[in-house]
Amino acid sequence: MNSHEVIALYETVATITDQMLAAARQGDWEKVTLLEAKCASHVAILKRDEPPAPLTGEIRVRKVQIIKQILAHDREIRTIAEPWMTKLSQLINSTSAERKLSQAYGN
Repeated sequence: MNSHEVIALYETVATITDQMLAAARQGDWEKVTLLEAKCASHVAILKRDEPPAPLTGEIRVRKVQIIKQILAHDREIRTIAEPWMTKLSQLINSTSAERKLSQAYGN
């Protein structure tokens, strides 16, 4: 994989994380999950095929910019998802408690 292919893959990951952020903002968690899987497959390609030699010059600067963008997307997605995950956890715990009470008292 040459440096231009590496940058293209990083840009693809940035595009996917941007789409994930848009879906998270809309509360479309199914889409976030699908995009997350797509993103993970691209990251796996980078891990497997990115040359060990460091990039230099403008290409290195571009890679750093893209990584910062990806991390910013990830941070915002987590900020959006955390309250939703908390509510989901509370709902699951509440449902589990109700089920246990129902089983214990035969309702």
